[in-house]
Amino acid sequence: MPAEEPPGDEELARGLVAGDDACLAAAYHRWSALVHTLAWRSLGDAREAEDVTQQVFLGVWRGRHGYRPERGPLAGWIVGITRRKIADALSARTRRGELVAAAGSALGLRDPSAGRPEAALDRVLVRHELEQLPAAQQRVLRLAFYEDLTQTQIAERTGWPLGTVKSHARRGLHQLRRRLRADPATGAAA
Repeated sequence: MPAEEPPGDEELARGLVAGDDACLAAAYHRWSALVHTLAWRSLGDAREAEDVTQQVFLGVWRGRHGYRPERGPLAGWIVGITRRKIADALSARTRRGELVAAAGSALGLRDPSAGRPEAALDRVLVRHELEQLPAAQQRVLRLAFYEDLTQTQIAERTGWPLGTVKSHARRGLHQLRRRLRADPATGAAA
C-alpha cells in the first residue's frame, strides 16, 4: 500500500479556509521549522521563538478566511504573519524592559544605598506590598529583582512556560505599581 502523498499548497489553503484542522496540522508540519528559524534568528531566544511559532499558527487558523491565493502562495502568507508576530514580540520586549526600568526607578531599586534615611522604609514598604501579590507573581518578581534572573532563566528555574512568566511579571509589576501609588488612608490611587 503506497504512502499517502501530502496535500499540495492549494489543497492545504482550501482546507484551511474551510476550517479543516487536519490542514492546519499539515501546514504546521510543513512550515513550523521555517517559522521557528525566522523567529529565532530575529529574536535570539529559542523560547520566544517557540512562543512566536505558536502565535503564528494560531494566527493562521484565526485569520484563515483572510487568505487570498491571488495575492501569493500560502507559504508567503504564513511568512508575512511570522514577520508581524516577530515585530510584536520585539515591541513587547521593549515595553517590558521599559516597564521594569520604570518600576525599578519608581521603587527606588536603582541605588538603594543613596544615603536617604527613608530608603530603608521604602524597602520595607515594597517588601510588604510584594507579599500582598499572588504567590506566582511574587515568585517571579523576587527571582527577577532579588536574584537578578532574566525571564528566560525564571522560566527554566520554575518550569513554567516563558509566556506565563512574562504574564506574571507584567501583572505583578502593574499591581505593585498601583498598590505603591495608592493613598494609604483611602486605598485609592494617588
